[in-house]
Amino acid sequence: MAEQKKDIRALTKEQLRAFFEKQGDKAFRGNQVYEWLWGKGAHSFEDMTNVSLETREMLAENFVINHIKVDTMQRSSDGTVKNAVRLHDDLVVESVLIPTENRTTACVSSQVGCSLDCKFCATSRLKRMRNLNPDEIYDQVIAIDNESRLYFDRPLSNIVFMGMGEPLMNYNNVIKAIDKITSPEGLGMSPKRIVVSTSGVPKIIKKMADDAVKFNLAVSLHSAIDEVRTEIMPFNAHFPLADLREALEYWYAKTERKITYEYIVWKDINDSQKDIDALVQFCKYVPCKVNIIEYNPIDDGQFQQADNQAIEDYIYHLEKNRIVVNVRRSRGKDIDAACGQLANKS
Repeated sequence: MAEQKKDIRALTKEQLRAFFEKQGDKAFRGNQVYEWLWGKGAHSFEDMTNVSLETREMLAENFVINHIKVDTMQRSSDGTVKNAVRLHDDLVVESVLIPTENRTTACVSSQVGCSLDCKFCATSRLKRMRNLNPDEIYDQVIAIDNESRLYFDRPLSNIVFMGMGEPLMNYNNVIKAIDKITSPEGLGMSPKRIVVSTSGVPKIIKKMADDAVKFNLAVSLHSAIDEVRTEIMPFNAHFPLADLREALEYWYAKTERKITYEYIVWKDINDSQKDIDALVQFCKYVPCKVNIIEYNPIDDGQFQQADNQAIEDYIYHLEKNRIVVNVRRSRGKDIDAACGQLANKS
């Protein structure tokens, strides 16, 4: 049965070479197949035109290629594209293409649902079904790269792991996917153009530093006061700010790379001077910048975008303390593709 066959993309190049040798074939055949799988994004063995029919039939007897399928695609009035991606087991995740004047960015998912419980995020309301495999993450990027070329006449320039799921709760598969994305045999993208965003898992942040990863780190912070952060992000009770701070200091000591804090300001939740002062102080521990993100409602009234004056107060005090701050306006709100809205509504 097809369900019992192994996905061939779970094999390394060395394992593919060994498989062909075991079949009495030349090892270089494994290189050819590997290039089709990763460099050319083959969806089926029939696509592998420089491999003999006999070999293709043998591969189909032994393996499957569990390729994703873009089930539905929506285009926003601002050019943003949202993909509902169907996986081989019929589960669905979403990924987004965000175009600007000089770049196109892929926002990709790492889990079906999410492991965490942030109250302001639609994805967190979905039960975490499973982690995505490296090839499923890679396929999202390939699909968006193709759309970038089709709709904007340029290749994908950046990737952010800010879609569905907590990337650090699927660390090994995310790292394997990034290795493929940055490999010359894959997309050959510079890791400096990749951002992994986490809500803050201190142990894994330290592991990333020890692993000497080359991509950039962003932290979904939203409050530098433990009581407030735990109220809106309950997992903070297990990973408090003191532990997060220690992990981020460790990260910077090892990598010497600045951290980006993602920060939403809500009315009557974190819009007071006390909240501003706490963020300013937290930013002084490690070189960083702050992205203040526009809030995107998820159909309830608990969280409301703060008044413009509160945003201006944050900007004033951060800049006064020589902390770089940017305000990020959301894209794709009309198709529920903006930050925090991914919940398989397509």
